[in-house]
Amino acid sequence: MSDPTRVMWMRGGTSKGGYFLKDDLPADIAARDAFLLRAMGSPDPRQIDGMGGSDPLTSKVAVISKSERPGIDVDYLFLQVFVDKPIVTDAQNCGNILAGVGPFAIERGLVPAQDSETRVTIYMMNTGQIAVATIETPSGRVRYDGAARIDGVPGTAAPIPLEFRETAGSSCGALLPTGNACDIVNGVPVTLIDNGMPCVVMKAEDVGAAGYESRDELDGASDLKARIEAIRLAVGERMNLGDVREKSVPKMMLVAPPRDGGAVTVRSFIPHRAHASIGVLGAVSVATACLIEGSPAAQVASIPGGARKTLSVEHPTGEMSCVMETDADGQVTSAAILRTARKLMDGEIFA
Repeated sequence: MSDPTRVMWMRGGTSKGGYFLKDDLPADIAARDAFLLRAMGSPDPRQIDGMGGSDPLTSKVAVISKSERPGIDVDYLFLQVFVDKPIVTDAQNCGNILAGVGPFAIERGLVPAQDSETRVTIYMMNTGQIAVATIETPSGRVRYDGAARIDGVPGTAAPIPLEFRETAGSSCGALLPTGNACDIVNGVPVTLIDNGMPCVVMKAEDVGAAGYESRDELDGASDLKARIEAIRLAVGERMNLGDVREKSVPKMMLVAPPRDGGAVTVRSFIPHRAHASIGVLGAVSVATACLIEGSPAAQVASIPGGARKTLSVEHPTGEMSCVMETDADGQVTSAAILRTARKLMDGEIFA
């Protein structure tokens, strides 16, 4: 039997995974990835011999360390462990798993808890961007119970507001890596955008979808998925991501007019399976696309007025609200979102 490794399993937003201190994992990347594949039980569609939940949303890892960067509390590396392939990738951020980083850092003593609430400034190592999480810490202890509700998660929990700073071009080098609000790829108008998550945003109707399908309907639509994947493979170089055949980015976003009072309806592929909801930074990128004149998203979105806009992004299991600040030219200057997290298990794993 292998030696035990300390880990905390947490739900962060609408995702779930293992949270590790960097020093508790092998320093060699190949050895670390092999360990994480065993820990999750990959590659196996059931992940029966590990802790993964047979879904990309439950096969995730956060690696946390105390930061030596000025003004930063902790460094956070996100790793996506593929379910059915022996792949561990750091090609993207995860804003949902990010929601658990602050509580974990306080629990592990990396950040001292303040009375009432504690702000944790987080450096996202995948992309070099910064987020600030505000954690409720009455009497100096992390509070997980509360009245905040997010779609895609049953019940309520303590709110964790996440403010994102300087996320534009986090992976692609620019908010619009081609410089265009709209490009034509395989005959389909798309916006290639990166405001924290590289995304390809297109109207659902332009690829033969309605935009209101269930997750199961989308996962069963093999022709639709083939068209979307062909577009994804065609834009990798244009988005400065290289060959994306074995990568988890860009995410593919099908947009349609809102139905439930929101700003836009989205069906997200991550990238080969339909998302039960939508990723945090994916929602931020889509909301940003809605504010870009001439983009496919802007053509179907319902946008509120004012410099500070709350855009409700509708998805298969509800909605996610993005609070966007814009300048006098209409350019997005900051984005914030509300998430929750819950500690599920703190102990040791054998891998």
